[in-house]
Amino acid sequence: MPAPHRRGRRAALSLAVLVAGAGTMTIELSAVRLLAPWFGASAGVWTNVIGVVLFGLALGYLGGARLSMRPDPERQLVRLLCAAAVAAAFLPAAAGPIARWFMPAGVPLHDAAELLVWGSLAATLLLFSPAAILLGAVGPVAVEATQQTYGGGAGMAGGRVLGLSTLGSLVGTFGATHALLPGVGVRVTFLLAGLALFAAGLLLAWNGRQGRAAVAAALLVGALGVTLDYDPPGAGEGEVELAASDSAYQRVRVIERGAGEELTRYLRVNESLDSYQSIWTPQPGLLGAGYYYDHFALPLAFTDPSNPPARYSVLVIGLGAGTAVRVLEGVAPRATELDIVGFELDPEVVRLGALYFELREGPGRAYYDGLDGRAGLAQLERRFDQIVLDAYTNNMEIPPHLATVEFFRALRGALAPGGWLTANIGGFGPEDPVVAAMARTAAEGLGTSVVLVRVPFSRNMTLLARVGGEVPKPGDASWRFLPALDVLRGPLELPGAWTQVSPGVSGEHGASHTLGELLTDDRCPIEWLQLRSIQSASEAWKAGA
Repeated sequence: MPAPHRRGRRAALSLAVLVAGAGTMTIELSAVRLLAPWFGASAGVWTNVIGVVLFGLALGYLGGARLSMRPDPERQLVRLLCAAAVAAAFLPAAAGPIARWFMPAGVPLHDAAELLVWGSLAATLLLFSPAAILLGAVGPVAVEATQQTYGGGAGMAGGRVLGLSTLGSLVGTFGATHALLPGVGVRVTFLLAGLALFAAGLLLAWNGRQGRAAVAAALLVGALGVTLDYDPPGAGEGEVELAASDSAYQRVRVIERGAGEELTRYLRVNESLDSYQSIWTPQPGLLGAGYYYDHFALPLAFTDPSNPPARYSVLVIGLGAGTAVRVLEGVAPRATELDIVGFELDPEVVRLGALYFELREGPGRAYYDGLDGRAGLAQLERRFDQIVLDAYTNNMEIPPHLATVEFFRALRGALAPGGWLTANIGGFGPEDPVVAAMARTAAEGLGTSVVLVRVPFSRNMTLLARVGGEVPKPGDASWRFLPALDVLRGPLELPGAWTQVSPGVSGEHGASHTLGELLTDDRCPIEWLQLRSIQSASEAWKAGA
């Protein structure tokens, strides 16, 4: 074989191995993003994706070992790469129909717990197993082809293939997360992965007629896949989708309903179910019954009307598109100057907040995007009159590191004497596993009693705490409200509306409930608690139906 031809053959073989490694990681890391509009991106969904990909790769390794025994392994590589290219190109088009089998539109959140876990597993198996098996088979076949091309022992060939494949995996890992997904979106990311695999197969196709046939078939079928679209959930009946984009973390959409004074905008991320992350109405201030954001104004509601603070500083962890800010801006006394700092992990959410939710920076407003709330908290060298904790992913999942006793101790250190913590907790009552665990953990971390308040007509609870002071109770002399916020009084005075939890004690001054689990940085099973929360609520709802 002439030297130039031999060098070209080796280069094509090396590129094929490199691209297969990159394609594997690109598909694996993009898989959760592809499924997120239906199933979210929880730890359970990630586990399902990783498990299915590993299972597919294992099957591929075994199948590839048998293929490597056939004559002309490079020809087998062409077939594998082209078939994997087709499988990758079709994933965006296949995701919607398959996901809807296991997560039909309109499923309420309390019925979605098992679907989020087992539905995502079934969808993952159907969608990603073929590509994982094909890409897994590339390795053994490439080792055989490398040994025939370069000579030497099996160890040398295997090491060369593993090295190139791992380098490709690094390219796919960083490229998918930091460049492709936020830059070109989910659909184009999969198409580019398919195109790269197809190009690698094309460079090897000169090896034989069957190789050229595989390339031709992949080209025709892949072209069909390109014409099909990715169809994640969009606007529902009576809704208009104003914007949709894929950030580095999630799929983000802005949905609008109604008109005039009834106009409402919602920010939804990943799976929509029947939930949203932020809300906007034409007028700032209270949103009305059913919206937990109104409870973020309770510390101001308890302010002495004759002596409002001249300056009131607030830290918002989980800024979203700025709903908490807009509520506080609408209810603060005229004599009070608000100073608000906000942390939001996803810069795209802040960008859309500025465009559609009137989230504005300026004097007394500082918003930090791309910064985790706990990491940002550690960098602050000031204290606040109030901290608003509303950090969630995928509508319902509390980040584990924002639910531990160590985190609440850090919050205590960032609160001024008499400062308030107001936290939104997704749960169905004081005995809910998530609510009980968060209440106990917050009380221990803050070193003070906390109060759990039911949010009317919702599946949320508000956690209130005051460092160095007590939360006012119905009947106390301090149980007073600013006139503009007196509308919040009535629901709080209903029987069972609130429960107090002290460090190491449960259920004081209200309906008692089982002491929750203490969550720590070392052990924080919040994902299991959230699953138990939804399952128990679903069972209770079915029993009462």
